[in-house]
Amino acid sequence: MPLYAKLIELPMFQGMSTDDLVAVLGQTRFDFAQKKAEETIAKAGNECTHLCFLLNGKMQVASQADDNSYTFIEEIDAPYILQPENLFGISPRYTRTFIAQSTCSLLLLSKSEVLRLTDDFIIFKFNLLNTISTQAQKAARQPWRHCRSPLLHRIARFFIVHCLHPAGKKLVHIKMEKLANEMNDSRLNVSRALNHMQSQGLIELKRGRIAIPMLEKLVTEWG
Repeated sequence: MPLYAKLIELPMFQGMSTDDLVAVLGQTRFDFAQKKAEETIAKAGNECTHLCFLLNGKMQVASQADDNSYTFIEEIDAPYILQPENLFGISPRYTRTFIAQSTCSLLLLSKSEVLRLTDDFIIFKFNLLNTISTQAQKAARQPWRHCRSPLLHRIARFFIVHCLHPAGKKLVHIKMEKLANEMNDSRLNVSRALNHMQSQGLIELKRGRIAIPMLEKLVTEWG
């Protein structure tokens, strides 16, 4: 039962009994979609109408500043849930753009199906609440985390807080002047700090771009 095997890999269904999972499969309307490489899965600003699970494949996730002055691009592998915290609330819209990097298989649950599952299966409800609560708690802690004053730590923190996943490959499209403004420091000092990070093998500097091969190494060194 391929779908059964996929469900038990997804956080929303973990901890459910075999009988519950069989009931879910028999009672729930699942929609499926497949996206080819470079096709958009979900676009920032579009309404979030379904709980969307990436079952197979790899996505590119793009996040843009409100004034369009810089963009963060991440790579995320399956399994993954696309912004479950944005399914409900005051602004149920995607805040990031998700683009397939390889052929991606998606499972979609409508809001009505999500609400029914939370009524019928207490484990599903707990898993959904835990996922959303974890996101909220992480966001609430960020402003209160101590950031050491050296510029290298502040730059690393800037990269870390703008990413969905604190590991893996990232690409930041940002001009040196903009990063210096964000750091409230001079362009020369920021350039020296970035070149030091590059000498450590933590980043790769390109024109208007900063590539981070493994964010977890930057977190360990300067986070």
